[in-house]
Amino acid sequence: MAPPPRLPFRFRPRSTLVLCGLVLAFAGCDGLPSQTPPVPDAGSCVQGNCPQPDSGTAPVQSGTHVRIAAFNVHRLFDTVCDTGSCGGSNYEELPTEAEFEAQVGQLGRAITALDADIVLLEEVETQNSLDGLLKKVPEFPHSKLGETYTKASVDVAVLSRHTITEVRSHRNQYIYRPDGSATRFSRDLLEVHVDMDGSRVIVFAAHFRSKVDDDPGRRMAEANAAREILLESAKEFPGALIVLGGDLNDIPGSDPINALDQALLRVARDRPVSDTWTYFYSGRGQAIDHLYLAPNEGGSYVPGSFRVAREPTGGYGGSDHGAVYADFALTPP
Repeated sequence: MAPPPRLPFRFRPRSTLVLCGLVLAFAGCDGLPSQTPPVPDAGSCVQGNCPQPDSGTAPVQSGTHVRIAAFNVHRLFDTVCDTGSCGGSNYEELPTEAEFEAQVGQLGRAITALDADIVLLEEVETQNSLDGLLKKVPEFPHSKLGETYTKASVDVAVLSRHTITEVRSHRNQYIYRPDGSATRFSRDLLEVHVDMDGSRVIVFAAHFRSKVDDDPGRRMAEANAAREILLESAKEFPGALIVLGGDLNDIPGSDPINALDQALLRVARDRPVSDTWTYFYSGRGQAIDHLYLAPNEGGSYVPGSFRVAREPTGGYGGSDHGAVYADFALTPP
């Protein structure tokens, strides 16, 4: 089922997303559900009876709006073996051309269906990986990869419908664990400035340290540093909308998320605390993908607009993560 035609940017209504074939569930992220949610009958959707998403709608605000999404696409490796040890049990995957085309095709359809203006991606290996995906989403003519320049790295990226005017990298910045030891961001904290009809939108694509072979101090360092970087950006660009998003690998109530919550708005907080997970682990859903707004005069979150797009059993577009997105109203320049 093709997505509805896209209306001009300033006047396009923001409505809840409905897809047949890719069944989506929508909720806000503010905690863990007590149990696995019931799984809709995917077969009935194929027959045309798609389960309806959350019917709650946010009030439509006048002026220019931007929809920002964050999506961990899950190990988007290209078809070149950079490490010399690929496939099988090795970390670097080596898809065939057909497998790669199938992956980027599925991801492309999922990204298009979000109807977002800017999409923050995680787990993109190389520019070749990103280029393959870009062919499937021609509505995003502008992009940037936050390359860390290590073999088989899975990096962050930004896709935009509008012109990218400036890019800043924070990958070489020293940050500090609670014990005082120095480290760096696990992946680049990629800062991208976008010209949105004369308004500046600044997004930060983030992917904090995973809990595999865990280093919680590093994740805490990332959260503290990211908070301060966004606050500095809000001072430098008081008229810009500033949003951080990505897979932060921790849930509401954890120390890293609490550190961000101290000064930034986690926009999911106004959504119901039910069916909110973005990643399924050990029999439970976990809200580990987030969007944050920095405080300044550049714009505001559209209340109630935060959503999670995912399939009935978890994941989205072939990824093991759901995609998160929200709408923001821009302050006129």
